Amino acid sequence: MELLILGVKVFVLFNIIMGLSSFCTWFERKGSALIQNRIGANRAGAYFTTSIAPLRPAFFVVRWLGILGVINTLLCDAVKALLKEDFVPEGTSTVMHALGPLLAVLPVFVAFAAIPMAPAFTIGGVTILPQVAPIDSGLLFILAMGSLAVYGVAMAGWTGNNKFSLLGGLRAAAQMVSYELAMGLCFVTAVVIFQTLDPYQMVRQQAGSIFNWGIFSQPLGFFILFIVGMAETKRGPFDLPESESELVAGYFTEYSGMKFLIFWLGEFAEIGLFSLLLAILFFGGWEIPFITLPEGLWWAALVGHGVLMGKVIALSMLQIIIRWTLPRFRFDQLMSLGWKVLLPLSMVNLMITAAVRLVIAQG
Repeated sequence: MELLILGVKVFVLFNIIMGLSSFCTWFERKGSALIQNRIGANRAGAYFTTSIAPLRPAFFVVRWLGILGVINTLLCDAVKALLKEDFVPEGTSTVMHALGPLLAVLPVFVAFAAIPMAPAFTIGGVTILPQVAPIDSGLLFILAMGSLAVYGVAMAGWTGNNKFSLLGGLRAAAQMVSYELAMGLCFVTAVVIFQTLDPYQMVRQQAGSIFNWGIFSQPLGFFILFIVGMAETKRGPFDLPESESELVAGYFTEYSGMKFLIFWLGEFAEIGLFSLLLAILFFGGWEIPFITLPEGLWWAALVGHGVLMGKVIALSMLQIIIRWTLPRFRFDQLMSLGWKVLLPLSMVNLMITAAVRLVIAQG
């Protein structure tokens, strides 16, 4: 029974990750088009017609999906990538070349396992926690998985056997390692506030009132972690590792077909992962302001999951809008922001939070 429940959890979580990645991919295409005053993808499927009356409602839906760019973005682009040639540069290892995208994406997918997706509920006398890996040190596990992703991008840049790929890989590694310091301090500050490393318990402590949410006790921590999250996902304005005007496509210049698609999928999965972390640490997770969901009921868990996903989608959209609004940093500006601004701010925030927490505990 436990293995069956675990299998269902993994299946559902995988579909949530793919759904978030797909939504971010679609919104990136259409959102950037609106920001740049373009129409964007709106052709594939937009002109489907049929003379068979029972099929007309389905074709009506297909046409609207085509007009909105869903078919073009999520179907046509995926098929095109799958059918492209798998090119491996001469003079490099085929195995190492294939390991690059896998090592870059796998830790991101594994990190999702430690994140609760809804409140616990009971069915048939069995209590189910919608969390694949309910470990007490979940926040530490997520930080560790984020650190492992550095090896994938560094390996991709090295095995590309290309100066642009190598420069992109070095930039990505330096950027991710630098911003992980501020991210780790933000996590420590959250631990000081909630007195636990378990994301599920963090959400439970924010129940009851909107003023219990982490955003009210840690506004600076949210600001720092939001910027660090965008830098860790290597999206604009922090996309120095893949800046097209300088490095063609950066560390995945020499990747094509499915391997390129895996890198692309991993970047959008990272957006969803950081949005989940922000929602859980600062916006109450699945909690609704001034409304308490009953515990143990399946429909309450479903509503909570919908609330959590709504917050995650809003935060993901905000990241993508910022990506298409602000210009790209120079690399020296990027490193200065991480080392000279965000790291000192996160250290000061941690010390003040710890001091306040100590005063409260003693008083």
